[in-house]
Amino acid sequence: MSNQQNLKEQVYDFLKTKEEELVFASTNEKPLILDYFDLDKFNPDLAEYLLENPEETLAFFREKIQDFDLENKVEIEFKNLPKTQSIRIRNLRVEHINKFINVEGIVKIASEIKPRIYETVYECQECGEKFSLEQRGPTIIKPFVCPLCKKRGGFKFLEKKMYDSRWIVLQEPFEITSGEKPGEVKVFLKKELTTPEMQRKTDPGSRILVNGILKELPRNIRGREATQSDIYIEANYIELAEKELEEIEISKEDEKEILELAKRPDIYEKLVNSLAPSIYGNREVKEAILLQLFGGTPAEMPDGTRIRGDIHILLVGDPATAKSQLLKLVSKLIPRSKYVSGKGITGAGLISTVRKDEFTGGWVLEAGALVLCNKGLLAIDEFEKMNKEDQVAMHEALEQGSVSIAKASIVATLPAQTSVLAGANPKLGRFDIYTPIADQINIPPTLLSRFDLKFALRDVPNIEEDRKLVDHVLLSRKDLKTTEPEIKHSLLRKYIAYSKQNIKQVKLSDETLEEFKKFFIETRSKYSEEDRIVPITFRQFEALIRLAQASAKINLRDTTIKQDAKRAIRLMRTSLKQLGFDVETDKLDIDRMETSVAGTQRSKIRVLLDIVDKLEKEMKEVSVEDVGAQAEEEGISDWRELIEKLKREGLLYEPKSGYLKKV
Repeated sequence: MSNQQNLKEQVYDFLKTKEEELVFASTNEKPLILDYFDLDKFNPDLAEYLLENPEETLAFFREKIQDFDLENKVEIEFKNLPKTQSIRIRNLRVEHINKFINVEGIVKIASEIKPRIYETVYECQECGEKFSLEQRGPTIIKPFVCPLCKKRGGFKFLEKKMYDSRWIVLQEPFEITSGEKPGEVKVFLKKELTTPEMQRKTDPGSRILVNGILKELPRNIRGREATQSDIYIEANYIELAEKELEEIEISKEDEKEILELAKRPDIYEKLVNSLAPSIYGNREVKEAILLQLFGGTPAEMPDGTRIRGDIHILLVGDPATAKSQLLKLVSKLIPRSKYVSGKGITGAGLISTVRKDEFTGGWVLEAGALVLCNKGLLAIDEFEKMNKEDQVAMHEALEQGSVSIAKASIVATLPAQTSVLAGANPKLGRFDIYTPIADQINIPPTLLSRFDLKFALRDVPNIEEDRKLVDHVLLSRKDLKTTEPEIKHSLLRKYIAYSKQNIKQVKLSDETLEEFKKFFIETRSKYSEEDRIVPITFRQFEALIRLAQASAKINLRDTTIKQDAKRAIRLMRTSLKQLGFDVETDKLDIDRMETSVAGTQRSKIRVLLDIVDKLEKEMKEVSVEDVGAQAEEEGISDWRELIEKLKREGLLYEPKSGYLKKV
C-alpha cells in the first residue's frame, strides 16, 4: 500500500470516530470543526503530516468524507493548533509557506463578500469528454488540450462553480508592537468563513485568531511574473481572540492578591500613587484617569436607548505640565489602547475610511484608531490641532460607542466603545481663567460637552509648591526607586481586568442616588432669571453615575455606596471649578465649560440687542457710539468686543461705517 493510500485510510478511520458529529454538521449545513489534539491522540504521524502538508491532507479529508452517506457537503476546519505553529505576523518567512500556521491580529481592512469562480467545466467538441479546470488566479484560465483525445482548442463552456469569498488584512495587536510598525498580512476567506455570523466576526476592529495555510501570491509586472512575491493566508478556521481586559488570564495567586488589595481602606490612595508616580501632583487628574480605566457600566434601556459606560476626559493646560507624558503612560496600561497625536490624525486614521484595493479591484473598509481600540483606551494628544471634519466625525463615537460610514459601495457601522483621554493646548499658550474654554481651544462646543470631566493643568508660580516640585524631581533623578509604583503596572492591569470580568453591572444604591439628587438640585438652584447662568446640566448628572460605578468597581462591589457618590461629586466639583467658574459673578457657569458664550456674556448680549432695538425705534440710524454709551450706563464695559462677536455671528451688521442694524 502506497504512503498516500495509507494516509487516506488513517483519515477515514479518524472520521469514523467523528461520524455522529459529521452527520450533525451535514444536517445543519455547518462545517465540521475538529480539534487538532484529538487527531494527535488518534494518530500523531497524521497530525504531524497535516502541519507540514496541510493542502494535501485536507484534500484527503474532503475525499474521504464522500465515503459517508451524508445529506449535504461538509467542510473541514481545524482548531487548537499547537503553540509551535503560532507565528507573529512580522516573523512570517519563506520557511512557513505551504505550512499550517496560526496568527493573531486585529482586522484592519475588510473587503465586501463577493462570489469567486473556483472551477469551470468544459466539453470537448471532438470526443464529447466533459472535464473541469481549477481556477486559482485573478483571471479565468481556459483549457489548451482535451485530457482524453488530446485535441487542442474548440471547447464548449458548460458551467462555472462559485463560492463566496472575502479578503481581510490582519494587523498585529498594539501591545506586542511597542515601538515597532505593526506587521500586516492578507487573509483569504471562503465558503463557511463568509457566513453573516463570520462576516461580523471579521469586520474591521475585531481581534481574531486565524488557522490557515501560508501561500505565495505572485506579482505581475507588465504581464510577466515578478521575482518578488507577496504572501497571504488561506484561512481554514477563525475564532475571536478578544484578549481584552475581560479575557486576560488571572492566576489563583493574582486573584488572592487582588482581593486583598480591594479590601484595603487605602486602596484608592495606593492606586493613585501607582499611576505615574514620577509626575508630581495632579492628584484629582490621576484619580479621574484611574476611574476612567475601570469605567462605568453601559445600560440598555427597554426602549432601545443605550447609555454608554465609557468615561471621556479632556486635559487642557499650560506647557510643561506633563500632559503628553501622562497620556503616553496611560495608553500603555491596558491592552488594545493606543497613543496618537492630533497633528498627524485624519478622519481616516481616527474613524475609518473606504479605499480601492489594488489586488481585488474593489472597495475595502479600513478601520481607524477609535475602532481598533474598541473596548480599550485612545489617548489623543494635541487634540485641538485636529481638522474640524475629524472632530465632527468623533461625535458619534464618543456618545454612541460606534462609527458609521457610508462611502462608495460600503455602508457600515463599526463598534468603537473606546474611552478617550485627550490633551489640548490653549491658543495663546497659557490657560486664561477669564475666558471660556471654547474660545481658548479649537474644539466644537458639541464635542466638548461629550467629555465627562475636563481639567485645566495650570503652571502658576508658588514658592511652596515649586519647592516641593523641585525636591520631587531631584529625588527621582537621584534615586530611581523613589518613583516605583506602589502597585506594579502588571498587577494593576490584572486588577482592572479582574473587575471587568467579574462585575458586569453596577447597581446604584438609594443613598448614592440621594447624594446625586441633592448635589444636582442644589447646584441647579443657583440659576436665576436675572443672570440666566446654568450651573450644571444633565450630561454632568450622567457622568456622576459613571464615575460612581467605576469607584465601586475598584472595591470589586456590584453596588455603589455613599463614598462612591462623594468621590464622583468631588471630582466633578474640581472639574467645574477649574473650567466652569465665572470670576465676574463668582458662580459656576456650565456654558463657560462647553460653549464659547458664558452665561454672563449671554446676558450682556441680550442687553446690547435690546439697546439696538430701542434705538432703532427712536431714530433712523443707530451709531456704534450711541449703543456704546448706553451699554456703559448698563455696566457693560466690554461692549466693543461683544458687538464684534455679534457681527461675526450674523446678528448685527453695519449698513455703513460706524452704524449698526439688527438682522
